[in-house]
Amino acid sequence: MRRFGLILISLLLIEVPFSNQSSGAPVIELPIVEVDPLSVALDDLLEQENSTLLAQRNVKKSKRRRIPRSKQRSNSRDLAEALILAKKGEYKKASIRLFQLSHVPRYRDKAMQIRYILGLMLYKMQLNQISAFQFINVVSKGNNKYVRQSLEKLSLAADYLGDDTLLNYAMSKIDIDKFPKVHRDMLFYRIGQIQLRNHQYLNATRSFDRVGQDSNYYSRALYDKAMAYAYEDKTQRAIQEFEKLVDYRADRKVNDTVRVAGIVGKARTYYQAGKWDESIDAYRDVPKDNELWHDTLFESSWAYLRAGRFRSALSNFLSLHSDYYENYYLPESLLLRAIVYLYICKYDEMEKVLTLYTKIYKPVYQDIRSYLKTVRDPMKYYNDVAIVEEDVRKIGGKIDKAKYGIPFLVARKIYKMGEFQSSFQYIKKVESELDRIKQMDTYWQNSAIGKYSVKIINNRIKKAKQKAGRVVRDQLLATKNELFDLFEQKGFIRFEMLKGKKEYLKKRMAGKTLSDVQVDEDNERDYYVQNGYEYWPFRGEYWLDEIGNYHYVGTQSCEQ
Repeated sequence: MRRFGLILISLLLIEVPFSNQSSGAPVIELPIVEVDPLSVALDDLLEQENSTLLAQRNVKKSKRRRIPRSKQRSNSRDLAEALILAKKGEYKKASIRLFQLSHVPRYRDKAMQIRYILGLMLYKMQLNQISAFQFINVVSKGNNKYVRQSLEKLSLAADYLGDDTLLNYAMSKIDIDKFPKVHRDMLFYRIGQIQLRNHQYLNATRSFDRVGQDSNYYSRALYDKAMAYAYEDKTQRAIQEFEKLVDYRADRKVNDTVRVAGIVGKARTYYQAGKWDESIDAYRDVPKDNELWHDTLFESSWAYLRAGRFRSALSNFLSLHSDYYENYYLPESLLLRAIVYLYICKYDEMEKVLTLYTKIYKPVYQDIRSYLKTVRDPMKYYNDVAIVEEDVRKIGGKIDKAKYGIPFLVARKIYKMGEFQSSFQYIKKVESELDRIKQMDTYWQNSAIGKYSVKIINNRIKKAKQKAGRVVRDQLLATKNELFDLFEQKGFIRFEMLKGKKEYLKKRMAGKTLSDVQVDEDNERDYYVQNGYEYWPFRGEYWLDEIGNYHYVGTQSCEQ
């Protein structure tokens, strides 16, 4: 979803009659004309500068202060020559000169024009972060005719970077009616996002409604509008919007991530509404070759449990607790599995699961406490999470978790969270700008603007990493508290297990018969045999293409 730096000069169709203007005169519809704002700004300032130079030459020699000719020419022609370089597309050379001239007192009255032009050139050089600082300077000074154009470009640069701070600043000052229509879809979408974050759900849905169907932002607007309805607990409206998103992406591949996100959103909303069967049906529509499917495997287990379909829930757990998911943070799934075993009176299996929970997550809890006590620097929090994910990408599944300071499973969980990802993606984009600068000619790198750019970017990277690091620390604290609560829940579950075991033994001693029927007995084993399935004992091993296809066929042990 790319943004383009062209301004729409006219949104009206120009009517040109072949003859006299009359009611029936034929017309030619000319296409909408787009012009480059940099070219317009250059022509404007160059015309001003040429007029100034001409006026200076007409001043009588007797009234001039005598200065050396070479110095006189240097002072008077610098800006014009820089603008001519920019007109020729020599942005690197022009940017060096314009940056210097923007600090020269002689050009104080033209400083905002110079900075605006400099920002446009840097934007074309794909230095979005550096260009944004020029536009902010123009906007903050105010009272110049380039404020509106600077706000437009600032919003586009911030949109590309995903910089919420810059976006909020730009959006707070923009007059929607004066914003170019060609970019209004982006504007409405970003305004809706801000309103959504501020819990202004009604206003957010109205803003998302204004995003056009032909826009690159339309799919995202549909998703976020559905989320706004879900937050308001208007589940039926939310489901309708998710379905609209799925239909809108129907021409894409079946595993298209945006389409799949719509399906998952619909499944979650059905669950929110307490419609377990509809939620299960929606979860089943998620293709297995999409990354989101792994999240739905656990989520659908909750739906199966609430619907009383215990065997289906246990079948999911066979996949979730295979070696494939050993690098995933899934404490709740083990407790949920124990609860299902409690429902069907499988106390021995329940004991094994609770023991496994303690074995995996007690060390995680202890490691979090130790890490939080010893690490204070936000930069280290960020770097440790980034290193873990980079190693997972390079090495794959089998990895030495103990070598990391930060708890491995929790680091992976935090990395995938939206709050961390927004900072992480911003950092990657700004780092790519730094790489772009390092690939430029040394004369640009060593110039004043080159050094200024490196300083700005390094500072932005540092602050963004510190912000992301604080997110990591907050999430570690939240996870520590979550695990503490889950260990309490585990204690309650264990109490119910011991109570159930006691009742079980009493009934055995009394000679009462216990059930030996399968869980969810309506699903006959013969069905699977007749359809060509073979049964193999499950010992924790897995084949990737079998994940999600394991079936629990055990019996329940409760009294008839």
